[in-house]
Amino acid sequence: MSVFSARLKQARMAAGLSQERLGVLAGIEEASASARMNQYEKGKHNPDFSVVERIAKVLDVPEAYFYAKSDDVAELLIAFHRSSESKRQLLLDAAKPPA
Repeated sequence: MSVFSARLKQARMAAGLSQERLGVLAGIEEASASARMNQYEKGKHNPDFSVVERIAKVLDVPEAYFYAKSDDVAELLIAFHRSSESKRQLLLDAAKPPA
């Protein structure tokens, strides 16, 4: 299973969505939504980036989350994405090396 496939399934399940529902919410035709999402999760096909953008929006995750090899990095990407602007600045300040 590819990193993309694993992250997609993990985020979909965390959101409590079926493959079909996620596909429909991401703008995939209802008749093929479940099959396409299943193929993405199994790694048989990869969506183009515009589809990844729509899926990310539905799941409230950044697009980069799907490609993060490290679980720690994936968690940080979600935390940063879902944070307010002020908390984002705090995270960025904390991540900067000392001068």
